[in-house]
Amino acid sequence: MQSIIITGGAGFIGANFVRHSLARTEARLVIIDKLTYAGNLANIEETLKHPRVHFIKADIADREAISSIFSEHRPDALVNFAAESHVDRSIDDPSPFIQTNILGTYVLLEVARKYLAALSEEGKRAFRFLHISTDEVYGTLGDTGLFCETTAYAPNSPYAASKASADHIVRAYHETFGLPAIITNCSNNYGPYQFPEKLIPLMMLNALEGKPLPIYGNGGNVRDWLYVEDHCAGIILALRNGKPGEKYNIGGGNERTNLQIVDRVCEEVEMLLPAADNPLMKQQDKKSYCELKSFVPDRPGHDRRYAIDAKKIRAELGWTPVYEFEAGLVKTIRWYFDNRAWCQTVLAGKYQRERLGLRVS
Repeated sequence: MQSIIITGGAGFIGANFVRHSLARTEARLVIIDKLTYAGNLANIEETLKHPRVHFIKADIADREAISSIFSEHRPDALVNFAAESHVDRSIDDPSPFIQTNILGTYVLLEVARKYLAALSEEGKRAFRFLHISTDEVYGTLGDTGLFCETTAYAPNSPYAASKASADHIVRAYHETFGLPAIITNCSNNYGPYQFPEKLIPLMMLNALEGKPLPIYGNGGNVRDWLYVEDHCAGIILALRNGKPGEKYNIGGGNERTNLQIVDRVCEEVEMLLPAADNPLMKQQDKKSYCELKSFVPDRPGHDRRYAIDAKKIRAELGWTPVYEFEAGLVKTIRWYFDNRAWCQTVLAGKYQRERLGLRVS
């Protein structure tokens, strides 16, 4: 592929995908990002100097802007990462999730459909629209079972519902208009450049600063964790070899409770800066980062368990994750420890790691 539009390319997964694509493809990358609180040029600062990277600040729901970008850059593919993604924020205010995740996806599809109509038959066959989604569209699991590609959708948060809606629209554009679209649904990503409202970077930074480590409910909610670089590798495979009209679940097979994650983060922070040597811990007379754990009221509608069956992408596309969870976690914690200046940059004036998602009226 000669040219790929990457929407949401200054966000967490998008920024990692930009780096992954530069290293593993020869494509020209056209990055589109609105640069909201979680999308930041600091995430892609060094890649912006690359001759194959072109950045455009734009809203995917702005049809005129997106049409202009398609006309100018003539993409061979589009990978849609652009999304409001934090469940807690969707509880506080669902409107940005409806605007970006649903309307924005619709605009991308409409522009792509009209662009495709003017291509040669060869160009039409080669084009791909890859939509990045989440396992949260499937709802919640009990103590057993896994989400597969045929699992019925049952979203329980405004965020999950907005992503489920987008998935259905993407599928409809393939079935109705023949748009060569592919959907991937991933499990919880972790790794560098994740905005520090999410569990692992939030717990790590709070621990270093001797702040409470808020754990929702009893900490028993289970997630399947996937290192972001492994996710990016799966996306590249789906883009190159995936079949239009298909969906592929990408999961790490690493189920952990939230409490287990917090305990492991505490252990890794202890290795980097022992609590006994941290003046912010000494001030509170705390000997262990685990003493900072604080159980708080649960999130409304909090799904109990997610777990993905990734057999399809393994069998059909040959995807295999490289990172064991423990190795990925150590690498992630080390990255945040070494890049605290980045944390300060992306948090400046936007979010002070306060509790979100408690509004129920």
